[in-house]
Amino acid sequence: MPRYQIYIEYVGTKFIGWQIQQKGYSVQGTIQKKLSKILKEKITLTGSGRTDSGVHAIEQSAHFDCKKKIKNHKIFLKSCNYFLNKNLISILKIKKRRPTFHARHNAKMRSYLYVIYNRESPPSLNKERVWHIKRKLNLNLMKKGAKKLTGTFNYSTFRASSCGAKSPVKTIKKFTISNNKSTIKIRIKSKSFLQQQVRSMVGCLKFLAEEKWSLKYFEKVFKLKKRSLCAPPAPACGLFLEKVTY
Repeated sequence: MPRYQIYIEYVGTKFIGWQIQQKGYSVQGTIQKKLSKILKEKITLTGSGRTDSGVHAIEQSAHFDCKKKIKNHKIFLKSCNYFLNKNLISILKIKKRRPTFHARHNAKMRSYLYVIYNRESPPSLNKERVWHIKRKLNLNLMKKGAKKLTGTFNYSTFRASSCGAKSPVKTIKKFTISNNKSTIKIRIKSKSFLQQQVRSMVGCLKFLAEEKWSLKYFEKVFKLKKRSLCAPPAPACGLFLEKVTY
């Protein structure tokens, strides 16, 4: 059976997340349903990983198998997007892959972007696409905190209680913070993440940047590996799965 990889953009606001669940609309379920209709067979879609409820994707990756070869990729994409775009989902491109390719297992790196608007006025154009924080943030402290989190560590402090990962040890390859006027962009790269890890780290960086925590206390919270000490996770609305690298 031919195997295909698709790259997907979506707004996660109205979805329960990527993964199909018993109740609610998922991104995976919505796409599967439309693919099955277009290809006239039952399609099972496998994503590179889960995104939580309200999290967006600039370029999610997934694969599926089908009985017949998709001859015209341009027409296929046009058909998919005709049905999906009203749900704020777009299939960006499609690639034919070897039968051994796996969207999750073959991923070498995942990159997440978190966007903060640090200003008095609430967002209008990017409502539900950013975290709006009125209180002035100390960007220098945020960068120092990000540096402390970069490397191979036990990230239990930032791990959701429902996380199913076998180990809390992960390697963050890159953790950068940049700003343009009132917009702060946080980019984090790793092969894999714990459930709610990114949002939890951003939540703790906010406490540090508001000077509710000292850098010393921030380090202590990280090193004690206790979820109960973690600051409230950043809201899902500001988080984007930016890219999956193979």
